[in-house]
Amino acid sequence: MSDNGMVEVAIKGLVPTPAGAAVFLASGEKVMSVFIDTMVSNALKMNLEGETAPRPLTHDLMLSVLEGLGVELKRVVIHDVEDEVYYARLHLEQSNEIGRSVMEVDSRPSDGLVLASKLGVPVFIKREVWDQAEDMRWALDQMDPDMETD
Repeated sequence: MSDNGMVEVAIKGLVPTPAGAAVFLASGEKVMSVFIDTMVSNALKMNLEGETAPRPLTHDLMLSVLEGLGVELKRVVIHDVEDEVYYARLHLEQSNEIGRSVMEVDSRPSDGLVLASKLGVPVFIKREVWDQAEDMRWALDQMDPDMETD
């Protein structure tokens, strides 16, 4: 699915690595991977499995602050890649009696993925970034050959 030069992706897998995890993001038949650190991969895994921590994690705190300010996360956009490092932005919206404000905040893609998975908001990748990414479908197939990417 495309939205103004962007590709909507879904998290299709999370595979542990020595330094954290590989997150597989898919749209149609193509799959790309993003590597994330251990702490964030644990938070993402909990969200994907519907678990909650006994105490609020950092991402829970961030969501509480946003909610307290009346700010809503609308989407996460992975917008750039440089030297195999991906960059993302959180697209936020605040509405109150004064009006409506829209803002973008820089984010690590991993943090954006945790927030998006927790709230069920869409994740997009800029078309140029998506086109540059290596297709990792083969790795996802090895992990689970019966997994659907759509």
